[in-house]
Amino acid sequence: MFLLLTVLSCSPTKYIPQGETLLDQNYVKINNGNLKKSEIYPLIRQKPNKKIFGVRFHLGLYNFSDIDKDKWPHSWLRNIGEEPVVFDMNSVEKSKEQIKAYLISKGYFDGSITEKIETEKKRTKVYFEINLNTPYTIHDIKYEIEDTTIAKIVFIDSAACLIERGKPYDADVLQAERNRVERFVRDHGFYNFSAENISFRVDSTIPNRQVDIQYIIRNPVRIGPDNKPVIVPHMQYRLRNIYIYTDYNPRDFLLMGEEYLKRFDTIYYEGYYFISLEKKPSVNYDLLLQCIYLHPGFTFNQSNTERTNKSLLALKTYRLVNILYNEVEEEPKDGDYRYLDCIIQLTPSSKQSFTVELEGTNSGGNLGGALNFIYLNRNLFHGAEQFNFKLRGAYETFSQTTTGIKSTREFGAETSLQFPGLLVPFLKSENFIQKYNPSTSVQAAYNYQNLPVYKRTVANASFGYRWNQDNYRTHIFYPLQMNMVKIPSIEQEYYKNVIEKSSYLINSYKDVLIAGGSYSYIFSRQNIRRSKDNWFIRINAESSGNLLRGIMNITGATAVHDSLTSHFNVFGQPFAQFVKGDIDIRYNRVINDVSSIVFRGFAGAGFPYKNSLALPLEKQYFEGGANGIRGWQVRSLGPGSYSPPEAKYINQTGDIKLEANIEYRFKLFGVLEGAVFLDAGNIWAIRNDPDRPGAMFRFNKFYDDIAIGSGFGMRFDLKVVLLRADLGFKIRDPKLTGRDRWIFTRQSSDKSGSNAAFVIAIGYPF
Repeated sequence: MFLLLTVLSCSPTKYIPQGETLLDQNYVKINNGNLKKSEIYPLIRQKPNKKIFGVRFHLGLYNFSDIDKDKWPHSWLRNIGEEPVVFDMNSVEKSKEQIKAYLISKGYFDGSITEKIETEKKRTKVYFEINLNTPYTIHDIKYEIEDTTIAKIVFIDSAACLIERGKPYDADVLQAERNRVERFVRDHGFYNFSAENISFRVDSTIPNRQVDIQYIIRNPVRIGPDNKPVIVPHMQYRLRNIYIYTDYNPRDFLLMGEEYLKRFDTIYYEGYYFISLEKKPSVNYDLLLQCIYLHPGFTFNQSNTERTNKSLLALKTYRLVNILYNEVEEEPKDGDYRYLDCIIQLTPSSKQSFTVELEGTNSGGNLGGALNFIYLNRNLFHGAEQFNFKLRGAYETFSQTTTGIKSTREFGAETSLQFPGLLVPFLKSENFIQKYNPSTSVQAAYNYQNLPVYKRTVANASFGYRWNQDNYRTHIFYPLQMNMVKIPSIEQEYYKNVIEKSSYLINSYKDVLIAGGSYSYIFSRQNIRRSKDNWFIRINAESSGNLLRGIMNITGATAVHDSLTSHFNVFGQPFAQFVKGDIDIRYNRVINDVSSIVFRGFAGAGFPYKNSLALPLEKQYFEGGANGIRGWQVRSLGPGSYSPPEAKYINQTGDIKLEANIEYRFKLFGVLEGAVFLDAGNIWAIRNDPDRPGAMFRFNKFYDDIAIGSGFGMRFDLKVVLLRADLGFKIRDPKLTGRDRWIFTRQSSDKSGSNAAFVIAIGYPF
């Protein structure tokens, strides 16, 4: 903290040479037109020193050093800091040139740029003023295509042309059209066709601020035997032979050359040449062919090449997939077609791996750790099946100021088997497989939990599917999910003082069978557009017990009656019946290359009915902790304004959850990142519970139950893992009354426990 305050106090112009000034800020003003300032700022050549919360932190680190000393910490401070940006007038002129070129590319052919320079106290501000008229629009498009075959192909898809009459001229649209036509023509067999063959001639002499566009596609030019350019026609290509190297190692090829290739054996199967070092294929040939969209005798297709690459990588059996084409030198025999030989090089990943994972956590003062032993087989039955087996042991302490320290212990095992494709009886799914690259998953697990006040065992099994609609959208569907939850023992004191006083909790802490299904939809651009603004959306829906209830009604089964309700049993215990759904939305707004703001909203609700008076405990929502409202310890917030009695173990849950988060993230230096956050939300019960006053959700007053927390944190980005430490503070506590809810206004003594929580976790909170 002392270093931070010292850095902030340093003068930003400390190391500005005499007669020079610090570039303080760039400003952009646009008069008329439809351009945004965000389009212009990247074109400015010289940018001021980066800011975090309006402060030039990295410049402060640089200025905190002594530039005349090379020893630590001065050299280190200069390396992690940022040298002051000295104002350069030449950069202003170059910026104007770039902005002018951009204006022309967007149809503002007569746009103008002026600059104003203001300097005060060795700091310079640059003002760019852009004056625009109405952009030029497209009057007409005329085609000039030398190759008649190419012309026919282009005109087939003319409806998809991105250049539209009446639309403003935009050079980016012209480039996108070049790329579109290149792909479309290459998908029709023209292997050597390139966007370089496409050009546009723009005539801006048309009246009324319009342009005519000449759409030109030339034939390629080659250098002939006499070193003179020769115009040649575009050639269509067909695939002759397809060679698939099933266990290719590029390193061995580099070391051994052609001798390495002589070690391979070749098997001809279903029209393809499979080449491998082993006689027995590592992956079933039929599975590989299912992933290959290239066929002997078919015309070359660029899109199918990319689909093949993506589909083979999706098997997760290969770490590298390389698809090459060699032109066959012999003269064409079938009309104008030439031929290509396709070579697919598959480099397998390690078939088996064994991993040991060590975890450490600190959630609201609760210290814990876990040890995981994981075995992975990436090709169990030679069909790219992913087999995973995991053993887990965990220990965590729970500290309460009044009751001392308690602990929880957890032991479990889980296994999963993932198959490529869809395992659907009596349904042929080849077309679906080729389009969406689905997978089928079978999972089973057993977990034993020894918590401070009760013991619980959970056995589960599931069967489901996963497929990718495109690069951004994923669907996960589990038609069968079964959980068998048993609570063999509960501490009597906790049962009498907490559970027994609430009918809701009595029904929550019961043995239960959960049998149902779930569906999830995920939209994510987080991994694809890390350097740009991106969205993440996840929608979940699940239900349980409806099929079993229907069977009970049809068969005329007899209900079991107890003091609270009547219900049906399966295998001697009641089954849960409920519906549940939630949505998680995140938006990452990138400010600059060192800072961003992440917004998150979450809403979820579960509704128990008929065979259940309450959601199963593991299906209920909770708040607080490392991934919730960080001013509260995990499971200590809510529901609503309910204030639970003091207990050895706090475990507040509910049927409804609303949460909103804002987090400002910024890079400091090296692996260190900082964050400032604001969290708000709560959980509620969906039904009135007289034993938990204030817990029920009410549309006309739920906002009065919103808890607010804030704080700051540090992140250590070690590339393979991100370690996080957050310190959260309560701002508004809904279980208090009146003005006391706002912590900073409370005058009375604090009897609600700590107003802060410290958490250590792995990964970002959202």
